[in-house]
Amino acid sequence: MKNKFKSKSLRLRYWNYQNSAVYFVTICTKNKVHYFGEIVQEKIHYSPIGSICYVLWNEMQHRNKHIILGDFVIMPNHIHAILILLSDNIENNNHLGTNRFQNIGKNSLSSIIGGYKSSVSRYAHKLNFEFQWQSNFYEHIVRNEYSLEKISQYILENPTKWSKKYNNDL
Repeated sequence: MKNKFKSKSLRLRYWNYQNSAVYFVTICTKNKVHYFGEIVQEKIHYSPIGSICYVLWNEMQHRNKHIILGDFVIMPNHIHAILILLSDNIENNNHLGTNRFQNIGKNSLSSIIGGYKSSVSRYAHKLNFEFQWQSNFYEHIVRNEYSLEKISQYILENPTKWSKKYNNDL
């Protein structure tokens, strides 16, 4: 039973997540609990934890020169965002991602999202709010302008689709 509790990485093995790229990221709450607020008439109404998420997401760009934030939306139980990672790394692409730990370093996508999740959790717990993240996050490497436009549209329309699917309040 070696590595019994080791979760399989969701990251592409041959991609270096420290290099410049555009990512579509989804971060979920544990068990899809609605910690962040509710959708009413196609708009998110933040809970205190949702407000913390919003503020800390926007602060990321000011704290890290390697990040540009694109469109994002905080939904009741998840966040969708476009994050542009800028890197000073100029590497030989012949051995990208062959080392599993290569994608964990400073200014990697994983370290940035991990830092964000940790900050939100810390603030929520300081204020005595019950809160937990899902242990991982999902990402999609945006490879062209068309894909970026479709993803941006999906992000911006997410509250409306949620409202139609779950609330029937239209």
